[in-house]
Amino acid sequence: MKTTQAELARQFLDLHRGPRILLLPNAWDASSARIFEDAGFSAIATTSAGIANSLGYPDGQKLPRGEMLAVVRRIVESVEAPVSADMLAGYGAKPEEVANTVSEVLSCGAVGMNLEDGIDGQPGALIDLNLQKEIIRAAVEASERARVPLVLNARTDVFLHAVGPAETRLTRAVERLNAYRDSGAHSLFAPGVTDKETIAQLVHEVKGPLNVLAMAGTPAVAELERLGVRRVSLGSGPMRATLGLLARVARQLRDEGLFALMTDGAMPYADANQLMKRKASQS
Repeated sequence: MKTTQAELARQFLDLHRGPRILLLPNAWDASSARIFEDAGFSAIATTSAGIANSLGYPDGQKLPRGEMLAVVRRIVESVEAPVSADMLAGYGAKPEEVANTVSEVLSCGAVGMNLEDGIDGQPGALIDLNLQKEIIRAAVEASERARVPLVLNARTDVFLHAVGPAETRLTRAVERLNAYRDSGAHSLFAPGVTDKETIAQLVHEVKGPLNVLAMAGTPAVAELERLGVRRVSLGSGPMRATLGLLARVARQLRDEGLFALMTDGAMPYADANQLMKRKASQS
């Protein structure tokens, strides 16, 4: 029997409750999503930066919403696992606009959504806290109207964008994340934190499942789990790692006329083709 979208949403929410930490890789197209699913990950997220960059746009809501949603739909259709969509600040400045985005995300078949509080084009600025609470409540209400319990991952950019004096960031992040939890968010995202002491404080003071971003200096998964982190996202890291490999392939070909970086460890043509054939045969 086919799993319904509401059932997938409940499965995804349950993954935030343990017993193990949720490792959430971020895909940017159908192939990357299939690779993550084949590797055994229980859920998949999208990366706004990865999708935007692959389509010729910088990150930050520069890619039109419709084009972003088209890729989300393609990823959802390519896997059986629950999918969470990274929709930046919700493609809207008003609660009703973000609610419309939630409805569109659900219509694509996704069961989770990232929602951040940074202001596009204003580095270091955050959306007014009361307005962001209204936006989150509107997002939750849109999910309830659709009768699909969308898992909302509310993000604060206090650490990522180094907002305010360093000594105030922990208190400010906790205040905002707890306000988002009280407004209906299910998971609380604090990207930009890598030191164990701050992570431990966030786990202790934030009233819901804490999500951190894997980046240079982030503790290993086992340590994050020991600290009480419930969810780890990879963000655009895998996509940028792929671009880094491609840049090295290009330089080796240009400078040395060699192909080893392209051929050593590459997925065989037949295997790459089979990624999509398996899904086509299931539909």
